[in-house]
Amino acid sequence: MRGPAWRALLVVLALALADAAAGRFVVEKNSIQYECAIGNFGVPQYGGTLHGWVEYPRTNRKGCQSFDQFDISFKPKKAGGRPNFVLLDRGECFFTIKAWNAQNAGAAAVLVVDDKSEPLITMDNPEEGKEHLENITIPSVLITKKLGDQLKKSAEAGDMLSVLLDWRESLPHPDERVEYEFWTNSNDECGPKCDMQMDFVKSFRGTAQVLEKKGYTQFTPHYITWYCPEAFVTSKQCKSQCINHGRYCAPDPEQDFSQGYDGKDVVVQNLHQICAFKIANETGKPWLWWDYVHDFALRCPMKDKKYTHDCASDVIKSLGLDVEKVNKCVGDPDADEENEILKAEQDAQIGHGKRGDVTILPTLVINSRQYRGKLDKVAVLKAICSGFEETTEPAICLSEDIQTNECLDNNGGCWLDKANNVTACKDTFRGRVCECPIVKGVKFVGDGYTHCEASGIGRCEIGNGGCWQDTKDGKTISACSNEVSEGCKCPAGFKGDGVKSCEDIDECKDKLFCQCKGCSCKNTWGSYECSCGDEKMLYMREHDTCISKEGTTATVGWSFLWVIFLGLVFAGVGAYAVYKYRLRSYMDSEIRAIMAQYMPLDNQEGANQQHHVAHADDI
Repeated sequence: MRGPAWRALLVVLALALADAAAGRFVVEKNSIQYECAIGNFGVPQYGGTLHGWVEYPRTNRKGCQSFDQFDISFKPKKAGGRPNFVLLDRGECFFTIKAWNAQNAGAAAVLVVDDKSEPLITMDNPEEGKEHLENITIPSVLITKKLGDQLKKSAEAGDMLSVLLDWRESLPHPDERVEYEFWTNSNDECGPKCDMQMDFVKSFRGTAQVLEKKGYTQFTPHYITWYCPEAFVTSKQCKSQCINHGRYCAPDPEQDFSQGYDGKDVVVQNLHQICAFKIANETGKPWLWWDYVHDFALRCPMKDKKYTHDCASDVIKSLGLDVEKVNKCVGDPDADEENEILKAEQDAQIGHGKRGDVTILPTLVINSRQYRGKLDKVAVLKAICSGFEETTEPAICLSEDIQTNECLDNNGGCWLDKANNVTACKDTFRGRVCECPIVKGVKFVGDGYTHCEASGIGRCEIGNGGCWQDTKDGKTISACSNEVSEGCKCPAGFKGDGVKSCEDIDECKDKLFCQCKGCSCKNTWGSYECSCGDEKMLYMREHDTCISKEGTTATVGWSFLWVIFLGLVFAGVGAYAVYKYRLRSYMDSEIRAIMAQYMPLDNQEGANQQHHVAHADDI
């Protein structure tokens, strides 16, 4: 009873993949865009595009046999020519066989035409016939029957069909951090898929940890479990494959209930890995999960009978994680109650937004969209890099292994200052942007394509701010000034636009200065020299006049200075005398007021004597 019930459940989950990861499909003949489903094998060009001609083979149209048998090649007819995409019909063999045969014939991509009108589904890896899976490097997509029929009709009519496969919007790229999930399993006895999963962990671990440590990504591991139907909770099968009374289950690793490890062992180890991540994340080191999974696979394999709680605890200890906290997180697998951690995992499996249900293992979800393609370090890194907002990608996304630097070809069509080696071309994972740069703290402003100009304080230190500058006889003159944030202006003594040229003004010829009687003018670079006709005379530039160096003028000058000096002295003495007088008067009045409080004055004593006499007469 268990077998048919589980198969039915898997069929239902597979059908939920109708909302598959999608790319854009542009047919240039009509300039119309179509949606297509990305295959879960090969290497999709996430963040990029691929342009090619569509070919529909004259025979072997389902691609289930080698094209060499029919002397068919899809290689470009000329070196460097646009690549060819092969249009194949669905059916008779695995999708991976079609892709492998097309790749061997020189195709750059495969377009599989659905054989019925239905929502697009993901072309997944087969459970059998995986001998070519790791070697498929070209992308494959599934297109609708309607579109496929139109393309086949045009191809058979001899039309040249130019198609653009566009993955640039396959994944959202809203900001400078990518959030991704890795849906995996601790089972290491599931054949090629488990081997591929472990190879990916080994190869991607270092890259993932660097991205996480530097804050470029936020990673979360997840594990698929399902529940046992209530009617079978007490059955031997459910008891051996599930924990917490049938709530959380996994398939038997060897597909043999009589020997080896059971599905419940896999669920428990999955739970250990989730809890190890939870505790590591709480200590600010979520990247330790990659070390734990890697080390557990090496130290605790099923084949060595070490796939146990004790072995898992030893690995946890070796990484400096708190074993007691992990055990508390795991809880009691035999308890008839929900496990909060695994309940959250089951909830996370359900699709939301544009992401469908997670049913394929192993897989990734990047910025809430399911990844499709080969589980390969470079392929996955490309997908993650396409999730960054353009110009915010980390350096690893701009390496030669990941993308092509478009700024190397004609500077990407952007502004370039060759003299100072300053460019507005900024290489990005998706291509390039023309954006005026910031150099040595100085911001350049402009459109980035034809013009960029240094602006702000310090701008004159970089290429002289784009202004005119010249040196003669050891003297350097510049039209750039750090006192203003932008613009070029020829300095005093020069005229021009300040950018391309500044010409010396001949003050003598233009009679701008040195016009005093008997004066002689000589033009210099950026200035002039003026001399008086008489050696006893001195030229005053501020007043454009000559004065005598000695004689009456000097005497009068000194007399005038003495008058001013003596005047200041007398004024000071007078001010001091007035100050002393006012101060003494003030002090006298204060003293009299104080003394009046303690002793009578003469006029007060006389009044008192008269008062006493009057009283004596009355007696």
